[in-house]
Parts: sequence; C-alpha cells; structure tokens
Amino acid sequence: MNAKTTDQGSLVKTASDLLERVLPQERSFTVDLWGEATLHATRLPAEAVLAVRSPQALGRMLQPPLDISLGEAFLRGDLEIEGDLEAVFAAAEGFVPRLSVLKLPALLKDLAILHPQTGSALAARLRGAAHSQARDRQAVAHHYDVSNAFYRLWLDGRMVYSCGYFPGGGENLEQAQEAKLEHICRKLRLRPGERLLDIGSGWGGLILYAAQRYAVEALGITLSRHQFEETQARIRAAGQEGRVRVELLDYRELRGTFDKVVSVGMAEHVGRENLPVYFRVAWEALRPGGLMLHHVITQGPAELPASKSLASGEFIRRYVFPDGEILPLWQNLGAAERVGFEVRDVEDLREHYALTLRHWVRNLEARWEAAVAEAGAERARLWRLYMAASAHQFARAHLSLHQSLLAKPDEAGRVGLPASRADLYRPAT
Repeated sequence: MNAKTTDQGSLVKTASDLLERVLPQERSFTVDLWGEATLHATRLPAEAVLAVRSPQALGRMLQPPLDISLGEAFLRGDLEIEGDLEAVFAAAEGFVPRLSVLKLPALLKDLAILHPQTGSALAARLRGAAHSQARDRQAVAHHYDVSNAFYRLWLDGRMVYSCGYFPGGGENLEQAQEAKLEHICRKLRLRPGERLLDIGSGWGGLILYAAQRYAVEALGITLSRHQFEETQARIRAAGQEGRVRVELLDYRELRGTFDKVVSVGMAEHVGRENLPVYFRVAWEALRPGGLMLHHVITQGPAELPASKSLASGEFIRRYVFPDGEILPLWQNLGAAERVGFEVRDVEDLREHYALTLRHWVRNLEARWEAAVAEAGAERARLWRLYMAASAHQFARAHLSLHQSLLAKPDEAGRVGLPASRADLYRPAT
C-alpha cells in the first residue's frame, strides 16, 4: 500500500468519524464520501443520498452558520442530494449535535480538512436603505426578474406564483391554481363592473381571471419589469385591453379608488416598519363598504429547530428573498386594524402551500435540463433547494399561509357581505 492510498484511507476515516458525530442519529438518507466510503441511513428505506464531492468540499460546508455553508455547497455542486430533499430536512429537524457546532472550524483545522469558503455570484447585493422604494425595486428584481421562460417551465399555465387551493386534495396544479383564484374572487364577492386593485399582481393571473369570469375592471401593480411585460402580453392575447391594466408602480405611489383590493404574496416584501404604510395605502384606495383580501405567509406555530446554526435564515435572505420578512399573523392584522380595517374572516392554507411547492419542485425536476439552460445550474439548484425547504416548513408548521378578509365599513357601519359563508362553497356554474 503506497503513502497516497494510506493518506486517502486516513482522510476517509477521519471524515466518516467526524460526520457520525455531526449527523442526526435518526436519518433516512445515505451519505457518500466522494465515492470512497458510505455512511448508511439509520432508518430504512433510505429516501435520499447526500453525495459529498471531495474532502475540500466537506471542509467548506461544515462551518457555521451551517445553513449558509451547506446551502452554498449545494449551489456549487460540492454537495449533491439525490432523491427526496424533504427527507433530509426532516432528519435535520431533530439536529442536536453531539459535537458543538462552534467547535467545528477548529476541529476541521486540526484534522487538516478546513478549507476557505467561497460564496456564489447569485447573492443579492442591494444598495440603499432597507424598504426604500429604490431598494425594494432591487429586491424584487433579484427574485422575479430572473427569466419569464424559467418560471414558465414549472408554474401553471397562468403563471400563478403563490399558494394553490386543493379543496379535494387530489387536484393537479392547474386545477388548484384556478380553484385559488376562484376562492379569492368569491371571498371578495366580486360583481360585474366593480373596480379591482391587485397589489403585487405577478404575471397577471388573478386580474385576468377576475375580468374574464366576473366582468370587473382590474388594475394590477408590480415592481418587476419582467412581470409587467409578460402581463401586458397576456392582456393583449386575451383581448382584455379595455378592462384590464397593469402598471409598473410601487404601492406607495398608488392613486385612485377601488371597490375591492387584493394582495397575494406581496406583503412579505413590505417589512415590519412599513406594514402600517401598506395598510394605510390599501385603506385609502378602498371605497367605504369595500373589501380587501390579504394573502400572506406568516410565522407558523411550531418553532424552528433549536440549533441556530441550521436555522439562521440568512441563506434565504442572502440568495432568495432579500429584505423579505415573515411576520406573525397578529402583527399583520394588528396593523390592518389600526388603520380602521375590520377583520371578517381568516383562513389558514399552510398545507395547501406544501402541496403547491411539491408540484413546483416536481415540475422543475422534470424539466431540469431546460431550467439549467435557461437560468444556469446554480440558480436552478437554488430554486429546487428553497422550494423543497419551504414545502417542508409549511408541512411542519414552521410557516403558515393566511388569507384574511378585511372590510372598510361605511358611515353606517355596513360592509358588502352576506350573512354566511355558504356562497363561497356553492357548486360552480
């Protein structure tokens, strides 16, 4: 046996011993160490394989905060996950290291497998004050102005990039997104001729649906130029130029009065400090007696894992949603009530979002080569990772998704609502 073989064998044993001290004792995934050794799943059947590409990769990925180190390793391809990503997140849920995470860098150095970390060019580099209009445009562009063709690969035909609605549990993605749009329109009790405002209208799915099915006049606003251009094209293709408009506009620049207001998946970008401003803008845009549907991701009831090294949240803020803030429901509703809104209905759809995200991940994986060709390997890997992680967090109640129906009573205290919710669930005609 030559010295090189002996050194490799020693390195593999060192790495194996270290990982056995760091990995969860109960895990349904296998770890492959650059083809030289395997750490088997402790709970069968194995649902995934983690492939560490080299000793250098291992030395980079085991440095706190681990969510950044592991996430960046996945982006680079230093760490590959084949199979069910959610199974890996589930194992990490109970992560209680037998070795202090803070001692890892020193130990890696002693074992001669500590290597410098290298970030990714995909990290957001925003300028200006947080949640200023200029910086918000940068943050939105970072996530949404990737490529319309990339999003089209794995979203539904309407390109609805928010939680679907699975009332029967077995709907496909197209059916679930149409059911969600219908559910929102029914909650708003839309009537022909009403003026609808959509704050953060995405690729225009809701404003077009509301105009075509409920004969309303709809205005959508977005900060994403790519979404703006796609929505314009979709409006023209649908022949709805006289009824539907989209503007490239910050919500703080909004003018006009509307019968109904909707905001789907936009308030997460507003920030805690600006939440009162956001609701004040919506209040002033809404006529007395009108309704607002506020659809937002919120903090779930289950606490995240105790290890802050695995749950710092910095990876998502750095790479996926810069300046995004997930707040508890009570802060959203408290801010709404302080400007005068009356909370009339609240529904939690978190399990529906887990299902939606799983559909998106499967679609992305099924069209993987096209996704890589369109957006690059690192970005495709980033979206696969963040969507699978999000599905896990909604399924485990770390995140929730609330639709809140808010009313602006008129001078006599009246709002345009029936006496019960029965109309929400009537059969489609």
